[in-house]
Amino acid sequence: MWDERYSEPGFAYGTEPNDFLKEEYKRIPAGGHVLCLAEGEGRNAVFLAEQGYEVTAMDLSEVGLHKAQQLATDKGVTITTQVADLADYEFGVNSWDAIISIWAHVPEAVRQRVHAQIATSLKPNGVYLLEAYTYEQTKLDTVGGPPADQPDRFGSLVALRAELAELDEITGVEKQRMISEGTRHQGISAVVQFIGRKKQS
Repeated sequence: MWDERYSEPGFAYGTEPNDFLKEEYKRIPAGGHVLCLAEGEGRNAVFLAEQGYEVTAMDLSEVGLHKAQQLATDKGVTITTQVADLADYEFGVNSWDAIISIWAHVPEAVRQRVHAQIATSLKPNGVYLLEAYTYEQTKLDTVGGPPADQPDRFGSLVALRAELAELDEITGVEKQRMISEGTRHQGISAVVQFIGRKKQS
């Protein structure tokens, strides 16, 4: 599915970074190592590289990551890309100053597996920043989010707080906001936003 989507002309979600990331990225330690999950065509990874971070973009789609590298070249920055599946991805220990999850709508079991590794894989003071659609999105006349018949792929603040309890919560909110990202995310959207910081040992 994703190779097919990213094979279409242009960028499915545009080339500008996610608004929430753009507003909050300064919480990431300056110059740090950042991992972008399910990064697709690279817009968020490239933005962070432009801010001086060392960025690894991982995704299932080799096609998407090829476009990410092209976008980085066009912007005059360097990113590392990694074709991988979150279902069996190993995050390492004390490896990242930040992990970014923007619209990484995986099945619940995969999400829980990912979140079980976050605190261990972050460096001290490292941050986890996430934005995802909530199930309220299915009630809106808008474009974006998983199919309504896959409810476990949506996010919720209750689930995030339970799964990321090892982090100190900085931001945690469910709300509706306007989103305009390429052709695939448009309109008033129901989202959850979360930022957590690794607790001091």
